[in-house]
Amino acid sequence: MSPATVLAVTSAAATAVQGAAAAPIRWENLGIGPIALDLGFFALKWYSLAYLGGIILGYWHLSKMVRQPGSPMAQRHADDLFFYATLGIILGGRLGYAIFYAPELFANPLNLLKLWEGGMSFHGGLMGTVMAIAWVSWRAKLNFVRVCDYISVCVPFGLLFGRLANFMNGELWGREAGPGVPWAMVFPGGGPIARHPSQLYEALLEGLILMIVLLVLFWQTKARWRPGLLVGTFTLGYALARFTVEFYREPDAQLMDFAMRTGFSMGQWLTIPMMAVGLFFLLRALIRKPLGAAAAGAVPA
Repeated sequence: MSPATVLAVTSAAATAVQGAAAAPIRWENLGIGPIALDLGFFALKWYSLAYLGGIILGYWHLSKMVRQPGSPMAQRHADDLFFYATLGIILGGRLGYAIFYAPELFANPLNLLKLWEGGMSFHGGLMGTVMAIAWVSWRAKLNFVRVCDYISVCVPFGLLFGRLANFMNGELWGREAGPGVPWAMVFPGGGPIARHPSQLYEALLEGLILMIVLLVLFWQTKARWRPGLLVGTFTLGYALARFTVEFYREPDAQLMDFAMRTGFSMGQWLTIPMMAVGLFFLLRALIRKPLGAAAAGAVPA
């Protein structure tokens, strides 16, 4: 084989390898899908599993937290919160999605009950959870802010699972990625464009990192003795994470024009008041003196 032929073959091979390396990842080639377990007569979806796992893990961790010194509530209050917060997450999340993202669902209210078709809003779920906490706190005469502190530590579990479920479903994909993003993916329904896997960005920032920060604050510091510090950290941290990720996440199709006109997506606009609320509670907690053991441990009978 002549040197010229060897050079030509080598050049062709290098070009093929470079082209293969530059090819974007295709979501359908990852061997994943919306169904976590299919028994034929019953199919368990990742989305349902994410909600179930997040709620159960959150309840388990909250039960561990209330056994520590300084808890603002007893186990019976955690049990009540588990029930009412679950209702708040589901009802608030669905209604929030309809209000903020899909008002057409109200044309046929029965569509609101079709949870298996997806469509849940974190901000709606958050409002539903806050209402549930307020109800349990008022009825049991608990300190509302301190209860929110404890609940906020458990929320990132559900956020992490939920965003991973979005990725497994191949939904809520990101904006078009440039050539310098080797992990860009082509998603079903997203056209031939390589996009940011923004679901994984959210799982990392809103879920894993925020979870680690809050767990360290609760278990390794005296943050629980400063009312509002944990919930302020969560609220501000989530808002900043969501605001950042929205630059990489494709806006909902029905709100594309809204994002173009206002410069921000609906998700970003909804996080701005969250930033203000989180910053308020964070600064308030740092300025005030921490609670004493006697005051913190007083739980109504």
